[in-house]
Amino acid sequence: MAGASILVISSWLRRPWPFGYRGSLAASESSWQRGGGAQMAGLTGSAPGWCLDRQAESGPALALAPSPGSLGTLLCPEVSSTLLSPPLLLRSAQIPDRANLSFPPSIPHSCGPAQAGRGYASGAGVVGGGGWDQGDGLAGPHHPIRRLPALRRAGKGNPGQQFGRDGRARLAMRLSLLLLLLLLPGPQPTLGMEDDASFPHLGESSQPPPRACPPRCSCPRPDTVDCDGLDLQVFPDNITRAAQHLSLQNNQLQELPYNELSRLSGLRTLNLHNNLISSEGLPDEAFESLTQLQHIYVAHNKLSVAPQFLPRSLRVADLAANEVTEIFPLTFGEKPALRSVYLHNNQLSNAGLPPDAFRGSEAVATLSLSSNQLSYVPPSLPPSLERLHLQNNLISKVPRGALSRQTHLRELYLQHNQLTDSGLDATTFSKLHRLEYLDLSHNQLAAVPAGLPRTLAVLHLGRNRIRWVEAARLGGLRGLRYLLLQHNQLGATGLPAGALRPLRGLHTLHLYGNRLDRVPQALPRRLRALVLPHNRVAALGARDLASTPRLAELNLAYNCLASARVHLRAFRRLRALRSLDLAGNQLTQLPSGLPAGLHTLRLQRNQLRTLEPEPLAGLHQLQELSLAHNRLRVGGIGPGTWHELQALQVLDLSHNELSFVPPDLPEALEELHLQGNRIGHVGPEAFLSTPRLRALFLRANRLHMTSIAPEAFLGLLHLRVVDTTGNPEPVLVRLPPTAPHQPRAAGP
Repeated sequence: MAGASILVISSWLRRPWPFGYRGSLAASESSWQRGGGAQMAGLTGSAPGWCLDRQAESGPALALAPSPGSLGTLLCPEVSSTLLSPPLLLRSAQIPDRANLSFPPSIPHSCGPAQAGRGYASGAGVVGGGGWDQGDGLAGPHHPIRRLPALRRAGKGNPGQQFGRDGRARLAMRLSLLLLLLLLPGPQPTLGMEDDASFPHLGESSQPPPRACPPRCSCPRPDTVDCDGLDLQVFPDNITRAAQHLSLQNNQLQELPYNELSRLSGLRTLNLHNNLISSEGLPDEAFESLTQLQHIYVAHNKLSVAPQFLPRSLRVADLAANEVTEIFPLTFGEKPALRSVYLHNNQLSNAGLPPDAFRGSEAVATLSLSSNQLSYVPPSLPPSLERLHLQNNLISKVPRGALSRQTHLRELYLQHNQLTDSGLDATTFSKLHRLEYLDLSHNQLAAVPAGLPRTLAVLHLGRNRIRWVEAARLGGLRGLRYLLLQHNQLGATGLPAGALRPLRGLHTLHLYGNRLDRVPQALPRRLRALVLPHNRVAALGARDLASTPRLAELNLAYNCLASARVHLRAFRRLRALRSLDLAGNQLTQLPSGLPAGLHTLRLQRNQLRTLEPEPLAGLHQLQELSLAHNRLRVGGIGPGTWHELQALQVLDLSHNELSFVPPDLPEALEELHLQGNRIGHVGPEAFLSTPRLRALFLRANRLHMTSIAPEAFLGLLHLRVVDTTGNPEPVLVRLPPTAPHQPRAAGP
């Protein structure tokens, strides 16, 4: 088509129109499509989907197919300059499907050859030879479409016969004039039209655009992007610049692209936990633009060295469980807001920690360097520390003055190292005036360290080689609450009488596994828990426990106690005792004079053959009694043995020599262990005295299919568990029906 061309205009140069709209017109020559004898120009850009339809009648018609929510402007490119008055403006919301508009015959309309009687080439109900069609969803003649007065409905005629060579010349001249006028600056926009940012413009929607979120990720808030556990191997794109919290943990990332990370300048939290990121894949330059980053989590990756630079704004840094051998001065230095640093489970040696590693970071409260390869306590630790984790290293000494500046330290963990007495001195802990928790367990100490702070509440010295406890070294610890000395080598003489008496506030004393042959004498009077299992205590005298009247828990399990060497008044003064553990001794009968306030009594793995009611008399508060792994028979249980155990809920008689269920069990019983006995029959009256029973264990006995009487469980409305596995034959058990729900009476 020689004289025809399609005009591409990027904007109307902010020219105001009476309708108060501004917009863009975009038509491309390549978008002409041929189909069914009609030629169409597909408008692109801000008005996608608009089409130009040619009619073979008196004037060229415009067939419009709008995109929802868009605003479009159409102008036939070959009309005269008379169309420079405001063109037809249409809102797509006003056009349900397609509309047909036409120019009057007086306007030249050689927009290209067309065939008579042909309309838009696709779709049902498309406009035909001239006029409105009431087809599928088409706009009728009264549809609210704004158009210029000069426009009218299409008439008859053939536009291809109206122009000759002269017409094309006039057309070219008019097009030139049109282009010139379009390029001239228009009048300034009027207030309320162009200055209204909320007013919908051409190609824009009145609704806010959807928030960008990477595929498969979730963005619960405008500033949060969560891509956890997606097995990502590549850093996701399309992350909004507004992101403040980005989580990429539990993926397969090996590197972070500099250009993607550096543009997220508003990040406050970056979680890269549990990936495959190496030091080469973590560019230092990327952190330079993250000036607001506060939390970074890179634990469980493949870092061999720490980043050389982290942002000054940092508050929490987690680089644990990597392969880090070295950190740098600006990794954690010059961070005034830094509070917590986690470097445990790495391969750091003292050579990998520079002397100025924390210079300028005066707020660090928590530092974890556990499970590394440190051979001594680093001397350049932050003075602001409150919690210091150095356990599981190779530390054999604390250099003099290494802990002299940490006056705010409250918790110090040095367990599982190689500390000896020579690696500490009297000044090692003397400046730690706020220290409350000190763990020196699993080392090689032979004595209690000197110069311990008076503020200590917990001192853990278990699993060392301590042979002697010097009273003077503990004398000032009047606030000490928990002293743990288990698995040392104190023996019969390592804990002199009264050595612990100055510890007036002591609550719990752990001494198990020390080869003690008697209960230590002159213990602190306020002691509440004495834990002495796995020693060699063979006797309990009348006054061995007299100095500790407030004991609530006494554990003497797995010693060498025999009934003949337990005094009748050994427990007389322990009126506050609630738990007594005498398991694993050599008792042949129940001890006498048990405190009436006992809640738990453990006597398993002794040599009990008989039970008499007298030792259990008065134990009205006893809730749990364990007699397992003894030699009890039903005939050895005296009548009325259970009579006064009115609160007993758990009774363990397993692994004895019982041939049937003992009679007259306590009424409050809820859990009964009878496994591992010789029971061959359960009669109909076996559980008449235990209506609250919930769980019954009868496994590994001598029961057969019909050994349990059908009436045995009648009345046990709370019974939920009956274990009969491990018997010679499968045992059929029919549980009683559950108790009907009783509605509560309404209050007044």
